Amino acid sequence: MAGPLLRLEKLFASSRNIESFPAGATVFQQGEAGDSMYVVLEGTVDIMLGDKLLDLSGPGDLLGEMSLIDNKARSATAVARTDVKLARVDESAFLTMVQETPFFALHVMRVLVERMRRSRARL
Repeated sequence: MAGPLLRLEKLFASSRNIESFPAGATVFQQGEAGDSMYVVLEGTVDIMLGDKLLDLSGPGDLLGEMSLIDNKARSATAVARTDVKLARVDESAFLTMVQETPFFALHVMRVLVERMRRSRARL
């Protein structure tokens, strides 16, 4: 995403919930319940719908925020393209970030709008 409002990879670098995935590993699967989102700290993640590549996510990008926000099943599959380090953000941490860092909520909204615009442009 061009011109991120916050440097999320720096904001979450000291998180206690850092998970590592080797290249090729599935981070989450389309259709499964989503109780957390991820911030990419290192590496690149493919966002897939079936066998179609929807997006690439790199350091500072968010994954899985839609399921965290609306409590619905994952809308896509996330697969590590390279070895990755991700900060896992559960609902409690998300709500704390929204309350304590208002620009975080604005950043999440901008990410969602940018993805919607890119999707519409592909139609």
